[in-house]
Amino acid sequence: MKNTKICPKCNSSDILIVDGYAGAYGSGNNIMTGMTIFSAVKVDRYICCSCGYTEEWINTKNMDKLKKSTRAHR
Repeated sequence: MKNTKICPKCNSSDILIVDGYAGAYGSGNNIMTGMTIFSAVKVDRYICCSCGYTEEWINTKNMDKLKKSTRAHR
């Protein structure tokens, strides 16, 4: 859905994008790679408003940060 803007399940183009964020105490849609909010890798959600199908995507510029994280490898 990220690239095509079309739901792969129902072919709807009514797609909602919820940007990932990192809030207090690790809240939000993210992956914590360290102990502070600054270590969070944000995860964006793509939601089909017709059937409810969802996908989550991480910006590829954050892959090295994830690979180096010992918390992400557990």
